[in-house]
Amino acid sequence: MDKKATRESYGEALCKLAEIRPDLVVLDADLAAATKTGIFKKAYPDKHFDCGIAEANMMGVAAGIATTGKLVFASSFAMFAAGRAFEIVRNSIGYPNLNVKIGATHAGISVGEDGASHQCCEDIALMSVIPNMTVINPADHVEATAAVLAMADYKGPTYMRFGRLAVPVFNDPDTYKFEVGKGVTIKDGKDITIIATGLMVAEAIEAGNALKEQGIDARIINIHTIKPIDREIIEKAARETGKIVTVEEHSVIGGLGSAVASVVTETCPVPVIKIGVKDVFGHSGPAVALLKEFGLSAENIVATTKAALGR
Repeated sequence: MDKKATRESYGEALCKLAEIRPDLVVLDADLAAATKTGIFKKAYPDKHFDCGIAEANMMGVAAGIATTGKLVFASSFAMFAAGRAFEIVRNSIGYPNLNVKIGATHAGISVGEDGASHQCCEDIALMSVIPNMTVINPADHVEATAAVLAMADYKGPTYMRFGRLAVPVFNDPDTYKFEVGKGVTIKDGKDITIIATGLMVAEAIEAGNALKEQGIDARIINIHTIKPIDREIIEKAARETGKIVTVEEHSVIGGLGSAVASVVTETCPVPVIKIGVKDVFGHSGPAVALLKEFGLSAENIVATTKAALGR
């Protein structure tokens, strides 16, 4: 499979969006080269504004622009967009329900050598708890591109999570359709369900193939919208397979696993086993090696799924 970082997809999608949305404005916090809004800046310099290393102020600027009716994307690393600017996002964007799209790149452990200070594994939890906020975590280039274009027409605050690491492109650009709040069943199965999000979807697909060779029929579901989450697809999986394993490059507290568990405990109680970053900080190292160290790999998904079936 070809590989591409979803942050690159983000920058390219903004250029596509500008062709059909003349009201588009893109903000960045002195990280355009890394967030890839630099791609947009080169093509549309009059529509790109660098707010400097002042992420909270950038969110306030974005809120102000949104009140004029323009479509505004504000971009920075997830650690700064969700962490440093949280109070402004909550009070100036979420509370007045403004149409601001936050493009947060470099999320999760796979930021790699940047280390614990930049490896944001709390952003989905932080953004999900803000009323009115929609939270999107695309899995590959095709999905990330489609998500940016779709969310431009979706009214209200939106947090979009993109990664630094190049990941496999498994969706077909000719057939894929992005729908807010709708999960995607990638592979049907009857023995157990594996629900993944973001770059962990590719690992879940690989794990599903390995399990199939061992006689285990696992259902693989991609949840690209953490909030609002697709309750129907989760409840159906719980009823039909009886056990669920969730996989995310995020803390096991407040992310995909917590959201899935909340759904099933209300309507169809089944075991939910979470794979994610435990209640710990990360550390510096090569991205792929860190993912394996923290259990975010196809191998660990296989082992965890087999253990869940044996319970």
